[in-house]
Amino acid sequence: MKPIAVLGVFLIATGIAGLLIANISFTEKKVIVDAGPLKVTADQERTIPIPTIAGVIAVVVGAGLLFYGRKAGS
Repeated sequence: MKPIAVLGVFLIATGIAGLLIANISFTEKKVIVDAGPLKVTADQERTIPIPTIAGVIAVVVGAGLLFYGRKAGS
């Protein structure tokens, strides 16, 4: 399989995952107070939204690359 077709499959899979998963959440530790030996930390929940249009664009571009990779190989 040509590298451009592999990239197309990767983009399609990433786009579908982006459409299925609305956002990515993770916890980040932040140092609130750092006074010598005294450190106060807090956990902060962060959420990164994944726009629907990004998933659609990834699927469309991936399908185009897959089609072009197969056509160029023939």
